[in-house]
Amino acid sequence: MSPDDYCQQKTAQSGSSFYYSFLFLPPERRRAITALYAFCREVDDTVDECTDESIARIKLAWWRKEINNMYAGSQTHPVTQALHPHLQVYDLKEEHLQAIIDGMEMDLNQTRYLDYPALNKYCWHVASVVGILSASIFGVTNPQTLQFAEKLGLAFQLTNIIRDVGEDARKGRIYLPINELQQFNVTAAEILNAKHTDKFEKLMAFQIARAQTVYDEAFALLPKEDRRAQRPGLMMSAIYRTLLTEVEADGYHVLQHRISLTPLRKLWLAWKTYIRG
Repeated sequence: MSPDDYCQQKTAQSGSSFYYSFLFLPPERRRAITALYAFCREVDDTVDECTDESIARIKLAWWRKEINNMYAGSQTHPVTQALHPHLQVYDLKEEHLQAIIDGMEMDLNQTRYLDYPALNKYCWHVASVVGILSASIFGVTNPQTLQFAEKLGLAFQLTNIIRDVGEDARKGRIYLPINELQQFNVTAAEILNAKHTDKFEKLMAFQIARAQTVYDEAFALLPKEDRRAQRPGLMMSAIYRTLLTEVEADGYHVLQHRISLTPLRKLWLAWKTYIRG
């Protein structure tokens, strides 16, 4: 299996909505974004699938060194072998890849966030930086496009947090800010015990409204001249915003099951966005 094949398999197996937006890219950009996404999956799985925290930290430290080695041209992992040819072509910066690892390490250091600014910092590391790197691969002529991508990454992560409240709680994590739980009189114990209440519904309505606002703020930053190149991000937005609508329609029942869209629906939403240009 070639490094590109490894990354393709890693991406397809994840079942992520991102996969559907990659399908419409030219081959070279598709290989680059697939390698980047495979890297994100590797370091994310290091934290999510490793039950021993000390082992997870050792693995993240290995990835830090591997990224450093990749920029020196001595990479050994299939993902870094696949990503290396694209570093200069798309101006992918080492500090951004290292920042993603920082974000994964934050999951080992804390399971709660006091307020939205604290959560925003976490989201920047695990999602906004990914947005910046992705936009660079898709094509940027106006620097403001990177601001769009950074904000869009935040919107995606807020959507993930909303969708995964129950799943994260079963891992002992609550990403919803503590002061917002207090604002809506929802206790951490209620979330950890999957107790759905009217108060929880109001809390989730607030979270969704904020996420939708962040999407709108992101779109307002996208320069017209880069809109066509950034269509993969717009495709993802169509999928993720539809997911938020589904969470609302389901009565915010995210504590006991994970709401998702079918692959066919994701593909349809991606295609519809693509042909709009």
